[in-house]
Amino acid sequence: MTTLSRLNELNNIEFTKELGDIFEHSPWVAEKTFAFRPFYSVEALLRVMTDVVETSSHEEKLRLLRSHPQLGSNKKMSPVSVNEQQSAGLQELTENEFQQFLSLNDSYYDKFGFPFILAVKGRSKKEIYSNLKDRTVNSFDYEFKQALSEVYKIASIRLEDKMEKELQQMPEEQHPRIMSYGKGDVFAYRTFMPPLTGVKKIPESDFDGRSNTIFGVSVSMEISGQGFLPSFTKGDNSLVVATDSMKNFVQKHLGSYEGTTIEGFLLFTGRAFLNKYEHVDTLKMSAENLPFEAAAALKDNRHAKSGLVFKKSRNEQSGASIELVRSGKTIEIIKQTSEISGLQLVKVQGNSFTGFIRDEYTTLPEDSNRPLFIYLAISWEYENKEDASGEYHQNYAAAEQIKDIAAVVFDEEVTPSIQHLIFQIGRRVLERFPQLRQITFQSQNRTWDTVIEEIPLTEGKVYTEPRLPFGFQHFSVTKEDL
Repeated sequence: MTTLSRLNELNNIEFTKELGDIFEHSPWVAEKTFAFRPFYSVEALLRVMTDVVETSSHEEKLRLLRSHPQLGSNKKMSPVSVNEQQSAGLQELTENEFQQFLSLNDSYYDKFGFPFILAVKGRSKKEIYSNLKDRTVNSFDYEFKQALSEVYKIASIRLEDKMEKELQQMPEEQHPRIMSYGKGDVFAYRTFMPPLTGVKKIPESDFDGRSNTIFGVSVSMEISGQGFLPSFTKGDNSLVVATDSMKNFVQKHLGSYEGTTIEGFLLFTGRAFLNKYEHVDTLKMSAENLPFEAAAALKDNRHAKSGLVFKKSRNEQSGASIELVRSGKTIEIIKQTSEISGLQLVKVQGNSFTGFIRDEYTTLPEDSNRPLFIYLAISWEYENKEDASGEYHQNYAAAEQIKDIAAVVFDEEVTPSIQHLIFQIGRRVLERFPQLRQITFQSQNRTWDTVIEEIPLTEGKVYTEPRLPFGFQHFSVTKEDL
């Protein structure tokens, strides 16, 4: 067991000895990793070790693969390999099982020239044997890459096991520091972007696509990575990507984006940024749509919507956010959210609020038929985060459709409370879009105060703006609620 702070203080020989078993019988990986100290996270350390292997020669990679023992073998192997195979039950094979593993292992080695490698932690004997049988039919190139991928998984498990207990016991002040920077309010407008078409039709909405004649966004980008530490502690800007460069990157990539949605634009731009600047570990981006509505026009002496003149909309805004992290040579989506905010809905009757606790602090009267004015912000997450891009239009849930569902449910429901209303809206959204994982609401009660209770011979009343403060709700609806 060791800690990052201790590793950063070791000399090359000590460092190599400490981490020499992370890659099976290949201390050269740790030796070459030493030059990249200091490390401030286990993830950064693993990434460097993986990159050392990735940039090595084909012969070195092959020697690394051949350093691994056969799974299920009774031959001498490293202590860490013994423990791994014991945890999977491979040290307790029956004679028949042993012969089956031996035969398949030999066939695999004869075909590829290196042993079958699999990260066995958490796997059963049956799973391991099935993997061995399936992978024997692969091509050499495919299996070479697959074997290296398993080597990296094994290294990750070993490194986490080596560091785990110490990391859990690290005092709070030694936890990885907060370190990031970025650019906000990056405005970009594109005309005649490809239109969004082919979306799934739902009963609550007549929305069938967006023209994207004007596609406006306000983007925020935040990046982090251990490579930026010297810029804070030493004033060394050699790895700093200027925030002005971030602005230019976002704006120029809007011109090369071939998709149709704000979510897809964030994913496209975020991945391109991390591919361009390989020392950036994580990236967070968010964007708000800057909506424009087609202005009025006359066509053949009939009222129509212009295809060229637009007016800036002051209505609700759609938006999205994404968080990407570099994991070895891949870029993973850690979190993706779509949203619509600024939605203001008022229902003039058919709402009640009764049955709440009444005590010495209660002054609010019960009301069985009140107007209800609410502000809504709704966000949603996809089961498969890639679906948010809108590349496959049938799996895309448009903000316009979410907005329409909220209005329709509000119209249909006899509303006993805002809490119950947003619950019913969330259920309806998940029913219409089963590809979504969760719907989250932030709502505010902005119901007007009554000025005139009765106007003779009418149902009307007179109201004014509500007095502060206001009530609010925060709630998530999941598939378990269906």
